[in-house]
Amino acid sequence: MIFDAVRLSLANLFAPETRSVFWKVLGLTVLALVVIWFGLRETFIAFAWPWFEGAMMPNLPDWAGWLTFVFGVVASLGLALGLALLLAPVTAIIAGFFLDDVAEVIETRDYPGEAQGTALPLGQAIAGSIKFLGVVILGNLIALFLLFIPGVNLVAFFLVNGYLLGREFFEFAAMRYRAPAEARLFRAKHASTVLLAGFVIAAFLAIPIVNLMTPLFAAGLMVHLHKALSRKDRDFSLRQG
Repeated sequence: MIFDAVRLSLANLFAPETRSVFWKVLGLTVLALVVIWFGLRETFIAFAWPWFEGAMMPNLPDWAGWLTFVFGVVASLGLALGLALLLAPVTAIIAGFFLDDVAEVIETRDYPGEAQGTALPLGQAIAGSIKFLGVVILGNLIALFLLFIPGVNLVAFFLVNGYLLGREFFEFAAMRYRAPAEARLFRAKHASTVLLAGFVIAAFLAIPIVNLMTPLFAAGLMVHLHKALSRKDRDFSLRQG
């Protein structure tokens, strides 16, 4: 079931129907990251660098000028690391506004004989995007902290992100057909399956550059998984069109 959902979601990423959404998300994400990079760089130059020169190198001799160069390199690496940490949340909040577009394409193309889901109201969609942004930031902060603990770092990354991402994306897919309370109950009933699918999303998230497409991949994966579980579970079956 999960394998089929992954296969269909990967195919969806490059389908003509979702290409416009893909380029919108990718373009806006890159633009946001460029703006953030220059913002961080200019902030550092304006505030942090003068303090460092005055406090750490007040009377630096000529022969030690190389320390300035070394510190500049370290600072650039630090800015790059900060940008990398922002990659997931920036992508998440931008893609959050296009998830319903992805779901509609999948439902129309792959499930033409079934009733279509209903896009979340604008206010609820914005609240969901903000909530998801917070989940991604929290999950990655926890995972980042645990990266420094030998033996649990990689496991922690997959556990934290697998659970949080699986939960949020599955409930997004479910709430296109169900009330929020019912969507949560349905997710809880199939928690182990949703968690395994969340691990797949976490693995996708761990691939540099490719992880820019994580929200689109995850949305497609959970739309297919929700459909499959709904057909299997009579207590939560969906109406047909």
